[in-house]
Amino acid sequence: MTTAPPRPGPVLDGWQRLTDTVRQAEKTLSALPTPADRTAAQRAAADAVKNRARAERAGFLDMHADAVYDRLTDGRARELRIGELVEAAATAYPGLVPAADLLERERARPQADKEGHEIDQGIFLRAVLRSPVSGPHLLAAMLRPTDRALALLPEFRRTGVVRTTAVRLERRDGVARLTLCRDDRLNAEDDQQVDDMETAVDLALLDPEVRVGLVRGGEMSHPRYRGRRVFSAGINLKNLSSGDISLVGFLLRRELGYLHKLVRGIRTEHPAAWHTPYTEKPWVAAVDGFAIGGGAQLLLVFDHVLAASDAYLSLPAAKEGIIPGVANFRFGRYVGPRLSRQVILEGRRIRAAEPAARLLVDEVVEPEELDAAVERSLARFDGDAVLANRHMLNLADEPADAFRAYMAEFALQQALRLYGADVIDKVGRFAAGSS
Repeated sequence: MTTAPPRPGPVLDGWQRLTDTVRQAEKTLSALPTPADRTAAQRAAADAVKNRARAERAGFLDMHADAVYDRLTDGRARELRIGELVEAAATAYPGLVPAADLLERERARPQADKEGHEIDQGIFLRAVLRSPVSGPHLLAAMLRPTDRALALLPEFRRTGVVRTTAVRLERRDGVARLTLCRDDRLNAEDDQQVDDMETAVDLALLDPEVRVGLVRGGEMSHPRYRGRRVFSAGINLKNLSSGDISLVGFLLRRELGYLHKLVRGIRTEHPAAWHTPYTEKPWVAAVDGFAIGGGAQLLLVFDHVLAASDAYLSLPAAKEGIIPGVANFRFGRYVGPRLSRQVILEGRRIRAAEPAARLLVDEVVEPEELDAAVERSLARFDGDAVLANRHMLNLADEPADAFRAYMAEFALQQALRLYGADVIDKVGRFAAGSS
């Protein structure tokens, strides 16, 4: 993508001041050893120049975020997903966000040896999302079906089956059955899983023969759980330690993409677009084994959740050191502030059989009865009035502007957490101990 240079004026002046600061920071950093090999004094020097550049970026975007966004999107005539948006910003405003080649080199390094350039993406996306003008436009762009899903739609309409690396999607009796099938890693989440899940959710929402969706974990080949169903072990900490979990491609795309689509639906041009551009459907989840971290976060966007009586849920944010997605925004709505803090801040595990679980799970049944209970729940959600009432419940429970404000701050705070010394140390020890 090519973009004309900024016109003379305040935006250009501010950007030129920013680029001067960024060049100085890059010069200082290039003279230092890689982050893992720096002395305490060298780390302090690196932090100082990076913080000066980040303060300059934040100040520039406080003043000009909407002007930048309008230039990148042709006055909001074009809809760019977050990945496309940061790439466009890197081309149009070098130094505002890291260039693609810089991120590619950074991605090849373990987390402990990165400079943290993704933090600059977090600064940019926080400014865009918190704008009442640009933010809603970006959220709307993220609710469009992906090109991958549109390409696979004819096959899915014809066969009712699509198999990807992380998700098996089958349409049967009007139900889109999404089975999480990373059987060797307990359905741990990574960039591939996010891409596959968004594709499957899009297909389920696009197919007019689908009336309700189901998400459930498949049988595992992992030695400890061989032959047993597992819902999700959450974020893949090995991938985080090795530097293979990205801010934009995983952490933000996950929340603004398929999870948000489960709540709001997808934006399409359809015959009923005169009253709503969204296509929504009800969703059911069934938990076998456990829903840890991202798995537990996922349950918060479903209309009905069932769990086997021997399952458990947890959000080990304090242990991992990162923010558990949008759980901090949604969890208290289900369980109240006290239990929310116990789970998120203290790592309390909730077992399906204990009373507190009924705040998060609609039905708890014996493992051998779960299949039948799932089918009964799917039948209950196959009704014409369900969609309208679901739409109004979600509108009341999660107003779009409140979600956008949360995601704006999350974009930066999660980026900062990714590069926290405690996170790098914890995930490094986890990866070493599980290898």
